[in-house]
Amino acid sequence: MSPIELNKRQEEILRIVKGNGPITGEQIADRLHLTRATLRPDLAILTMAGFLDARPRVGYFYSGKKPGQDISDTMNNMKVKDFQSIPVVVREDVSVYDAISQMFLDDVGTLFVVDKNSLLTGVLSRKDLLRTSLGNQDLSAIPVHIIMTRMPNITYCVKNESLIQAAHRLINQQIDALPVVDEQPEGFKVIGRLTKTNITRAFLSLSESHEL
Repeated sequence: MSPIELNKRQEEILRIVKGNGPITGEQIADRLHLTRATLRPDLAILTMAGFLDARPRVGYFYSGKKPGQDISDTMNNMKVKDFQSIPVVVREDVSVYDAISQMFLDDVGTLFVVDKNSLLTGVLSRKDLLRTSLGNQDLSAIPVHIIMTRMPNITYCVKNESLIQAAHRLINQQIDALPVVDEQPEGFKVIGRLTKTNITRAFLSLSESHEL
């Protein structure tokens, strides 16, 4: 989105509102020796662009926003819970062979491993399963808990966390998915997953709700 270029009159309006707000349109017009009708388009532009806020029977006041800050505010308010997917989990005693089958059936790149109490104990990636399948081992005889990444070496997020923070974690750790967990006294319960596809979906929703 290109930055908005203000004309001299619009810049003067901002200066007046910054120093005197809240101030009515009539008062601004008086200071500029113009009619209220002449200023109406400028005030509309400044309000829609986020520079000014207007309240009935109060007047205009400076919002302090820069062009595009409404998009930034929207991004900062996006939460993991709004974009997370259903998690695909396997028990830690499941064989590598069955885990590979599960991954293909659900068309995912990451499996979350849980114990008998459904608490997170590990994560399985495509690389983990591929690495194990390259040898001459009997994949049906190898439980996934032998090859999985274990707690506390698992990167995770929570549902009320900022989507931006979780996205940074995905990129910095160079992983494909994060388990979304609910922290309980006995451990972490997996309630969702956040993937790069989810982040892309959030990005597209942003473009649809703003004129980019």
